[in-house]
This record gives sequence, structure tokens and C-alpha cells, in this order.
Amino acid sequence: MAGHEFSEPADRKRKPVADHTSSDLRAVEQARHPCDPAFRHGVVVGFDGSTSSERALAYAIGMARRSGSGLIIVHVANRLPTTVWAGCEPPVFVDVPDHRTEVLGLELACADYLSEVPWILVERGGDICHELEEVGREYSADAIVVGSTHGVVGRIFGSVAGRLAKRAQRPVVVIP
Repeated sequence: MAGHEFSEPADRKRKPVADHTSSDLRAVEQARHPCDPAFRHGVVVGFDGSTSSERALAYAIGMARRSGSGLIIVHVANRLPTTVWAGCEPPVFVDVPDHRTEVLGLELACADYLSEVPWILVERGGDICHELEEVGREYSADAIVVGSTHGVVGRIFGSVAGRLAKRAQRPVVVIP
């Protein structure tokens, strides 16, 4: 689902993968994680529809508009651990169908405030911090914007913003 879609030129040719030079390895990496070049060096924002993520989205829109870049909106779907009782195997994570991304995408597509910048919606599954940083790396993002977490869960397990700020390889902006 995308706010703006850009087609790939028909005359673009891919290099063969047999020769493992550095340029070929980059081509393989790009094929594994396709990213629209129009959104390279954009602003990544974590969004789940909560009040704090809406504030983060508003700030990220302004940042993208001022810098003349695209906005990469990331929704990380829930993954639930399942218990494996056979032996002492590590827990297995199962992707639970999350229709929330589709609902968020429709809401965002109808939003007037997103008409100011080109944007895309990226759905991921897994650890929120890891996935936001991974999307930031794939798009060579200039910054990652997240909302702050308030409540007991954030105090016990650590907030997404705090964990992301410790491990990210790019600037993290935390919106209260």
C-alpha cells in the first residue's frame, strides 16, 4: 500500500549474481530489500494509530516537508510467542494476521495533512526497534521519529524510544 507509487524504468538491467564483486553484492542486497529510490534519505516514522504516534507523524511530516524528502511510515505488526512443549526448544514467533495495517493505510490515504509530502506505508513484523532501524537502514533515512511511551509497560520493559535511541545508527527524534 503506498501513498505515491513510482514505477521502475523498463530499460534497467540487473547484473548477474555469479561474480561476487562489491557492486554485485550491493545489487543482491538491493534485490532482497527493494526500496523506492524516491524515498532514500527520507524520514522514517513509527505509526500505530496511538495518540503519541499521531504526534510523531505530525512532526515527521513537517521534517520531511522542510527537508524536501519523502516520508516512510512504518507499522510493525504484532508477533506473538508460541510455547513449544517438545523438549527445551526456544520459543517460536508466529505472525498473527494484523488487519490493523490495512485500516491504518486507508485512514492515512484519506488524510489531508499527508498531501504535503510524498509518503509510503511499510508493514513489518517483529521487534519494533529492530524493524524501525532496519527500514531506516534500507532507505538510508536521515532520521527516525517515534512517539514516547507512557505507562507501566514502558517503565517495566523499557520504552521503544529509549531502546531505539541506544541502538540506532542514525538520529532518533522522540516526540512527547
